[in-house]
Amino acid sequence: MTLHAPETPAAATAQPADAVLDREETISRDELEALQLSRLQHTVAYAYERVPLYKRKFDDAGIHPSDLRELADLGNFPFTTKEDLRQEYPFGMFAVPQHEVARVHASSGTTGRPTVVGYTKQDLADWAKLVARCFRASGIRPGMKVHNAYGYGLFTGGLGAHAGAEALGCTVIPMSGGQTERQIQLIQDFKPDAILCTPTYLLTIADAWRTWASTPPPRP
Repeated sequence: MTLHAPETPAAATAQPADAVLDREETISRDELEALQLSRLQHTVAYAYERVPLYKRKFDDAGIHPSDLRELADLGNFPFTTKEDLRQEYPFGMFAVPQHEVARVHASSGTTGRPTVVGYTKQDLADWAKLVARCFRASGIRPGMKVHNAYGYGLFTGGLGAHAGAEALGCTVIPMSGGQTERQIQLIQDFKPDAILCTPTYLLTIADAWRTWASTPPPRP
Protein backbone atom coordinates (compact mmCIF):
# COMPACT_ATOMS: atom_id res chain seq x y z
CA MET A 1 0.00 0.00 0.00
CA THR A 2 1.16 3.53 -0.70
CA LEU A 3 -0.32 6.73 0.62
CA HIS A 4 -0.25 9.95 -1.35
CA ALA A 5 -0.17 13.39 0.24
CA PRO A 6 -3.68 14.55 -0.64
CA GLU A 7 -5.81 17.40 0.47
CA THR A 8 -7.28 15.84 3.60
CA PRO A 9 -11.07 15.53 3.36
CA ALA A 10 -12.96 17.83 5.68
CA ALA A 11 -14.81 14.88 7.20
CA ALA A 12 -11.53 13.41 8.35
CA THR A 13 -10.12 16.60 9.85
CA ALA A 14 -13.31 17.38 11.72
CA GLN A 15 -12.85 14.42 14.08
CA PRO A 16 -10.38 14.17 16.96
CA ALA A 17 -7.67 11.59 16.26
CA ASP A 18 -9.02 9.19 18.88
CA ALA A 19 -12.69 9.54 17.90
CA VAL A 20 -12.52 6.66 15.47
CA LEU A 21 -10.31 4.31 17.46
CA ASP A 22 -11.67 0.94 18.54
CA ARG A 23 -11.71 0.17 22.24
CA GLU A 24 -9.03 -2.50 21.78
CA GLU A 25 -6.64 0.19 20.52
CA THR A 26 -6.80 2.27 23.69
CA ILE A 27 -6.97 -0.20 26.60
CA SER A 28 -4.02 -0.88 28.89
CA ARG A 29 -1.56 -3.72 28.34
CA ASP A 30 -3.08 -5.69 31.23
CA GLU A 31 -6.59 -5.27 29.82
CA LEU A 32 -5.37 -6.24 26.36
CA GLU A 33 -3.69 -9.42 27.56
CA ALA A 34 -6.77 -10.39 29.59
CA LEU A 35 -8.90 -9.91 26.47
CA GLN A 36 -6.44 -11.91 24.36
CA LEU A 37 -6.48 -14.78 26.85
CA SER A 38 -10.26 -14.85 27.08
CA ARG A 39 -10.70 -14.89 23.30
CA LEU A 40 -7.91 -17.41 22.80
CA GLN A 41 -9.43 -19.78 25.34
CA HIS A 42 -12.75 -19.56 23.54
CA THR A 43 -11.15 -20.13 20.13
CA VAL A 44 -9.06 -23.13 21.23
CA ALA A 45 -12.03 -24.79 22.92
CA TYR A 46 -14.27 -24.05 19.93
CA ALA A 47 -11.79 -25.63 17.52
CA TYR A 48 -11.28 -28.68 19.75
CA GLU A 49 -15.01 -29.32 19.97
CA ARG A 50 -15.84 -28.73 16.30
CA VAL A 51 -12.83 -29.64 14.15
CA PRO A 52 -11.76 -33.32 14.30
CA LEU A 53 -8.19 -32.46 13.30
CA TYR A 54 -7.67 -30.30 16.37
CA LYS A 55 -9.21 -32.84 18.74
CA ARG A 56 -6.93 -35.49 17.31
CA LYS A 57 -3.80 -33.32 17.48
CA PHE A 58 -4.52 -32.07 21.00
CA ASP A 59 -5.27 -35.57 22.25
CA ASP A 60 -2.10 -36.95 20.63
CA ALA A 61 -0.09 -34.19 22.34
CA GLY A 62 -1.76 -34.94 25.68
CA ILE A 63 -3.12 -31.44 26.03
CA HIS A 64 -6.64 -30.07 26.53
CA PRO A 65 -8.12 -26.59 25.99
CA SER A 66 -8.52 -26.28 29.77
CA ASP A 67 -4.70 -26.33 30.01
CA LEU A 68 -4.61 -22.86 28.46
CA ARG A 69 -4.54 -20.79 31.65
CA GLU A 70 -2.21 -17.98 30.53
CA LEU A 71 -0.92 -16.69 27.21
CA ALA A 72 2.45 -18.40 27.66
CA ASP A 73 0.66 -21.78 27.68
CA LEU A 74 -0.05 -21.42 23.98
CA GLY A 75 3.46 -22.71 23.28
CA ASN A 76 2.41 -26.11 24.64
CA PHE A 77 -0.18 -26.60 21.91
CA PRO A 78 0.64 -28.24 18.56
CA PHE A 79 1.12 -26.12 15.46
CA THR A 80 -1.24 -26.13 12.52
CA THR A 81 0.91 -27.03 9.52
CA LYS A 82 0.47 -26.54 5.79
CA GLU A 83 0.27 -30.31 5.52
CA ASP A 84 -2.69 -30.29 7.93
CA LEU A 85 -4.50 -27.86 5.64
CA ARG A 86 -3.76 -30.00 2.60
CA GLN A 87 -4.88 -33.22 4.27
CA GLU A 88 -8.16 -31.65 5.36
CA TYR A 89 -8.85 -30.20 1.89
CA PRO A 90 -11.30 -28.88 1.02
CA PHE A 91 -13.60 -28.29 3.99
CA GLY A 92 -12.25 -30.43 6.83
CA MET A 93 -11.04 -27.38 8.79
CA PHE A 94 -14.44 -25.69 8.85
CA ALA A 95 -15.78 -25.28 12.40
CA VAL A 96 -19.36 -24.42 11.40
CA PRO A 97 -21.99 -26.19 9.28
CA GLN A 98 -21.85 -25.49 5.56
CA HIS A 99 -25.02 -23.37 5.62
CA GLU A 100 -23.27 -20.90 7.94
CA VAL A 101 -20.36 -20.37 5.54
CA ALA A 102 -21.00 -17.14 3.65
CA ARG A 103 -17.87 -17.12 1.48
CA VAL A 104 -14.93 -19.34 0.54
CA HIS A 105 -11.43 -18.15 -0.39
CA ALA A 106 -8.45 -20.27 -1.42
CA SER A 107 -4.78 -19.98 -2.27
CA SER A 108 -3.49 -20.62 -5.78
CA GLY A 109 -2.37 -24.15 -4.93
CA THR A 110 0.86 -23.78 -6.91
CA THR A 111 2.76 -26.03 -4.46
CA GLY A 112 -0.01 -28.56 -3.96
CA ARG A 113 -3.64 -28.49 -2.97
CA PRO A 114 -5.03 -24.99 -2.39
CA THR A 115 -5.43 -23.74 1.17
CA VAL A 116 -9.16 -23.20 1.67
CA VAL A 117 -10.69 -20.76 4.16
CA GLY A 118 -14.39 -20.39 4.91
CA TYR A 119 -15.94 -17.25 6.40
CA THR A 120 -19.19 -16.75 8.25
CA LYS A 121 -21.01 -13.42 8.02
CA GLN A 122 -19.53 -12.48 11.38
CA ASP A 123 -16.05 -13.43 10.16
CA LEU A 124 -16.47 -11.10 7.19
CA ALA A 125 -17.59 -8.25 9.44
CA ASP A 126 -14.67 -8.81 11.81
CA TRP A 127 -12.25 -9.02 8.89
CA ALA A 128 -13.48 -5.72 7.45
CA LYS A 129 -13.19 -4.06 10.86
CA LEU A 130 -9.62 -5.25 11.37
CA VAL A 131 -8.53 -4.21 7.87
CA ALA A 132 -10.11 -0.80 8.46
CA ARG A 133 -8.13 -0.53 11.68
CA CYS A 134 -4.89 -1.31 9.82
CA PHE A 135 -5.65 1.24 7.12
CA ARG A 136 -6.46 3.88 9.72
CA ALA A 137 -3.18 3.18 11.51
CA SER A 138 -1.31 3.67 8.23
CA GLY A 139 -2.83 7.11 7.68
CA ILE A 140 -5.91 6.47 5.55
CA ARG A 141 -8.97 8.40 6.70
CA PRO A 142 -12.72 8.38 5.95
CA GLY A 143 -13.54 10.16 2.72
CA MET A 144 -10.26 9.38 1.00
CA LYS A 145 -10.22 7.76 -2.44
CA VAL A 146 -8.57 4.34 -2.34
CA HIS A 147 -7.36 2.63 -5.54
CA ASN A 148 -7.48 -1.12 -4.88
CA ALA A 149 -5.10 -3.00 -7.18
CA TYR A 150 -5.20 -6.28 -5.27
CA GLY A 151 -6.70 -9.14 -7.27
CA TYR A 152 -10.38 -9.91 -6.73
CA GLY A 153 -11.57 -13.51 -6.69
CA LEU A 154 -10.46 -16.55 -4.69
CA PHE A 155 -7.38 -14.62 -3.47
CA THR A 156 -8.28 -12.87 -0.24
CA GLY A 157 -6.50 -9.60 -0.99
CA GLY A 158 -8.91 -7.73 -3.21
CA LEU A 159 -12.20 -8.36 -1.43
CA GLY A 160 -10.61 -8.10 2.02
CA ALA A 161 -9.02 -4.73 1.28
CA HIS A 162 -12.19 -3.53 -0.43
CA ALA A 163 -14.39 -4.35 2.56
CA GLY A 164 -11.93 -2.78 5.00
CA ALA A 165 -11.70 0.46 3.04
CA GLU A 166 -15.49 0.67 2.79
CA ALA A 167 -15.83 -0.03 6.52
CA LEU A 168 -13.45 2.86 7.19
CA GLY A 169 -15.65 5.17 5.11
CA CYS A 170 -13.43 5.48 2.05
CA THR A 171 -14.38 5.73 -1.60
CA VAL A 172 -13.10 2.49 -3.15
CA ILE A 173 -11.91 2.24 -6.74
CA PRO A 174 -12.08 -1.55 -7.36
CA MET A 175 -9.47 -1.77 -10.13
CA SER A 176 -8.18 -5.27 -9.24
CA GLY A 177 -4.79 -6.49 -10.51
CA GLY A 178 -3.28 -6.43 -13.97
CA GLN A 179 -4.07 -4.07 -16.87
CA THR A 180 -1.15 -1.89 -15.85
CA GLU A 181 -1.75 0.82 -18.46
CA ARG A 182 -5.35 1.07 -17.26
CA GLN A 183 -4.07 1.33 -13.68
CA ILE A 184 -1.91 4.29 -14.66
CA GLN A 185 -4.75 6.00 -16.49
CA LEU A 186 -7.15 5.68 -13.55
CA ILE A 187 -4.54 6.78 -11.03
CA GLN A 188 -3.89 9.88 -13.12
CA ASP A 189 -7.57 10.62 -13.74
CA PHE A 190 -9.07 9.73 -10.36
CA LYS A 191 -6.12 10.94 -8.23
CA PRO A 192 -6.55 8.46 -5.37
CA ASP A 193 -5.23 9.29 -1.93
CA ALA A 194 -3.97 5.75 -1.38
CA ILE A 195 -3.08 2.76 -3.56
CA LEU A 196 -3.47 -0.80 -2.28
CA CYS A 197 -1.38 -3.53 -3.92
CA THR A 198 1.66 -5.72 -3.35
CA PRO A 199 4.99 -3.83 -3.17
CA THR A 200 6.28 -5.60 -6.28
CA TYR A 201 3.23 -4.68 -8.32
CA LEU A 202 3.53 -1.06 -7.26
CA LEU A 203 7.08 -1.13 -8.63
CA THR A 204 5.69 -2.60 -11.87
CA ILE A 205 3.22 0.28 -12.10
CA ALA A 206 6.01 2.79 -11.42
CA ASP A 207 8.27 1.29 -14.10
CA ALA A 208 5.44 1.25 -16.63
CA TRP A 209 4.55 4.80 -15.70
CA ARG A 210 8.07 5.97 -16.57
CA THR A 211 7.77 4.31 -19.97
CA TRP A 212 4.27 5.68 -20.44
CA ALA A 213 5.44 9.20 -19.56
CA SER A 214 8.09 9.14 -22.29
CA THR A 215 5.81 7.60 -24.95
CA PRO A 216 2.19 7.89 -23.74
CA PRO A 217 -0.33 5.67 -25.53
CA PRO A 218 -3.23 7.36 -27.32
CA ARG A 219 -6.10 8.27 -25.03
CA PRO A 220 -9.66 7.27 -25.94
